[in-house]
Amino acid sequence: MRRFAGLLGGLILACPAGPTWSASNLPAALDLHQESAIAAKTGGPLIVIYSRADCKYCEAVKRDFLLPLSSNPRFRERVVIRQVNQDGDNQALIDFKGQPTTHAQLAAAEKVKLVPVVAFYGPDGRKLADPIVGARLADFYQSYLEDAIEQSTRALKKP
Repeated sequence: MRRFAGLLGGLILACPAGPTWSASNLPAALDLHQESAIAAKTGGPLIVIYSRADCKYCEAVKRDFLLPLSSNPRFRERVVIRQVNQDGDNQALIDFKGQPTTHAQLAAAEKVKLVPVVAFYGPDGRKLADPIVGARLADFYQSYLEDAIEQSTRALKKP
């Protein structure tokens, strides 16, 4: 028992005291109703990454794919990228219907269980392409992302 208590104490000390923040944080979603309308006016999707503060795969997707996408001349004028924090119980948010909620409640309503999930939305929360679930293979992730953006763009053009 004493050995277990020592091990448990060591694990507690090894864990960070609070959420870890990194330079790869994207703008947090504030008003999805408005943000999806802005994205649609540019002819592209609202891209939402569902993330958690303690998710190293989420950090990798944001750092390696979504942040570069936001500065890529081919896409930066066509997409709006926002982050929804699955663990954001106290982060206020306006949902796609213009109703108040939180980041955590939206993630639950969208049935996000594991993160990262990168989803593609049109006005009023219409899903434009299948979400990218998980980090997948890094060598192909950019292709998955670009294919979903192109599919979303085509879907926006349909009445």
